[in-house]
Amino acid sequence: MFGTESSLSMFLNTLTPKFYVALTGTSSLISGLILIFEWWYFRKYGTSFIEQVSVSHLRPLLGGVDNSSPTNSSTSNGDADSNRQSVSECKVWRNPLNLFRGAEYNRYTWVTGREPLTYYDMNLSAQDHQTFFTCDSDHLRPADAIMQKAWRERNPQARISAAHEALELEDCATAYILLAEEEATTIVEAEKLFKQAVKAGEGCYRRSQQLQHHGAQYEAQHRRDTNVLVYIKRRLAMCSRKLGRTREAVKMMRDLMKEFPLLSMFNIHENLLESLLELQNYADVQAVLAKYDDISLPKSATICYTAALLKARAVSDKFSPEAASRRGLSTAEMNAVEAIHRAVEFNPHVPKYLLEMKSLILPPEHILKRGDSEAIAYAFFHLQHWKRVEGALNLLHCTWEGTFRMIPYPLEKGHLFYPYPICTETADRELLPTVFHEVSVYPKKELPFFILFTAGLCSFTAMLALLTHQFPELMGVFAKAFLSTLFAPLNFIMEKVESILPSSLWHQLTRI
Repeated sequence: MFGTESSLSMFLNTLTPKFYVALTGTSSLISGLILIFEWWYFRKYGTSFIEQVSVSHLRPLLGGVDNSSPTNSSTSNGDADSNRQSVSECKVWRNPLNLFRGAEYNRYTWVTGREPLTYYDMNLSAQDHQTFFTCDSDHLRPADAIMQKAWRERNPQARISAAHEALELEDCATAYILLAEEEATTIVEAEKLFKQAVKAGEGCYRRSQQLQHHGAQYEAQHRRDTNVLVYIKRRLAMCSRKLGRTREAVKMMRDLMKEFPLLSMFNIHENLLESLLELQNYADVQAVLAKYDDISLPKSATICYTAALLKARAVSDKFSPEAASRRGLSTAEMNAVEAIHRAVEFNPHVPKYLLEMKSLILPPEHILKRGDSEAIAYAFFHLQHWKRVEGALNLLHCTWEGTFRMIPYPLEKGHLFYPYPICTETADRELLPTVFHEVSVYPKKELPFFILFTAGLCSFTAMLALLTHQFPELMGVFAKAFLSTLFAPLNFIMEKVESILPSSLWHQLTRI
């Protein structure tokens, strides 16, 4: 036993201050590199790399539950419905109020030098165009055959050239659409091209309508011509709205919804709601909400927040948080607060944009319901309507955060809606230009434990290295005292073992 203590003492005496400086400096460097990597990984993927590796690889080795294997053959119907709803809510939708590429998005790029649309967003638009504007019989009409290739072309100039080439052959509605969307540099130019597209589109629609029952090929062609005509008329109505002819835009949208009541995929009612709010025609807004704010229909931020705005309008001009705390909320105020809580639960990102706590950017061409992309698209067009209603933003400011007390675990259980889908952050990072926009994340993620741990370890070892370099002798004494204290329990155990075991056996063990 004496030999063990003497060897330990000799080892500690041989350690020089330079050794402690090198040891603490190396530890600080390694922990600093780990901290930098962990922080970068967390900012990019929203999770800790060490935690992810631990859960994915180490936990199964240590006997943890493998999520991939079924733990119970009888899954409850409620969980299955929740999973299906979560998948449907993670679907990316076409933005009903999307801007014009040439007249709006490209002008923003010319002024700022920034690209407002991501490649993923534009690729989704290309897929939409191929779905709505092409069919299997396009090869029968030369102009449509050219446009079928144009919609697949990635180069904007090549698409525009193909559209001009198609128009040299005949009046092609889809060629006018492409030029209005991408080549026109003003809304006035886009409107002129859409008016030409209407004439060509109506002619194709009437001809295919007469032949739609002659076979599957003609039926597909009629479906395509219907999509083209609805798209053109909707964009024409949006041009009128942007040029200040709001009443004309409302009439065009109403006529379009009556003529094609089954084409709900374009969500024309959201364009109508925005135009009616601009006219301050709140009675008609309520009538549209009564039709579309139904439990069987999919919700949107426009539906939920417009309903909240109408109820807030009834009480917001006289609302005072001090008076409400003294006398309690009236029935109308309670209805308004509940409507705001409902809207915030559906999309918790919107209030920060309406209250101008977060800067707006141009909305993308596609949105994810309940995500940051939908919040931007809604606030971009509806912020002015909230400002127009006196006291509405003040009521929102006083009440919106109360929603989170009702749903402490939003990813597991909701109050009025299904649990908040986990996939929104990943999809929004693909849809939004993260170069100059910080994606809003809900629920707010706290820093993982390993990032905090490595930050503390890096700071502690760096401080030790600095102190050892400045006071080598004093830190050497402290280090020897610390190591002696650290090995004291081991020495005590060794003494007890030596006193119990026979000396001959102990001698053989020490030789081993």
